[in-house]
Amino acid sequence: MNAPQKSKVTWKNVPTATITAGGVQFAYRELGTDNPGTPVVFLAHLAAVLDNWDPRVVDGFAAKHRVVTFDNRGVGASTGKPAASMEEMAKDAITFIKAMGLERVDLFGFSMGGMIAQEIVLMEPQLVRKMIITGTGPAGGEGISTVARVTYIDMIRGWLTRQDPKQFLFFTRTPVGIRAGKEFLERLKERSENRDKEVTVAVLQAQLKALRRWGAKKPADLSKVHHPVLVANGDSDRMVPSKNTRNLAQRLPKSELIIYPDSGHGAVFQFHASFVPRALSFLSR
Repeated sequence: MNAPQKSKVTWKNVPTATITAGGVQFAYRELGTDNPGTPVVFLAHLAAVLDNWDPRVVDGFAAKHRVVTFDNRGVGASTGKPAASMEEMAKDAITFIKAMGLERVDLFGFSMGGMIAQEIVLMEPQLVRKMIITGTGPAGGEGISTVARVTYIDMIRGWLTRQDPKQFLFFTRTPVGIRAGKEFLERLKERSENRDKEVTVAVLQAQLKALRRWGAKKPADLSKVHHPVLVANGDSDRMVPSKNTRNLAQRLPKSELIIYPDSGHGAVFQFHASFVPRALSFLSR
């Protein structure tokens, strides 16, 4: 008699685990291959918990790599008080990475996660091999300090139209963008069991404060970041104006730039079918 087939672990069913470090119980999920290559640590966006990652992107990376995602301090199912600066979030991420026994990692940071990635690589360059940063910008970047205003406006738009604010924040208002947003939001619902805790108002307020601080911060010297970096965004990002993405690519010595057409902040989710292979190719080189 044949043994029952073991179900494949995907983002839809991977269990949530916890690890305690630095006085925080971090909630995390990991999946992917057992190959000895460099693990990829995902760093999430503003007001995001584990369930805000696009399953197509996570499973796409996990086909070739060990993928580790986590809730930062005070976010989702992780304990503690939420951090109110990118520096604090980066330190927490470093604490988590080291607690997981990871000596060297690749970072994939989306939006605020891309800002945290920049802080990590400046704080502990030896911990990072490569970075993929999308929908993000540098410290002191144009328009970053006003993310809170854009966020609140689109939260109100979402409430008035009974839609998820991410439809406005992440995607363009063209027919293509609207369709891409609806498809993305449906994918986020694919995991129906053992979902993460919802983000709280306290988390949103702390993270918006961190973004204001990041936008007002003196620009960092990114010329000393000699790690390979893949930088991506849409051509019409409302949250972090797309010119910041181009600015990052110019200032990072070993960068590659992708700008997707008719797309906004969530371009890598809209174009996941082309972004994931490009990202995997970048990591494999």
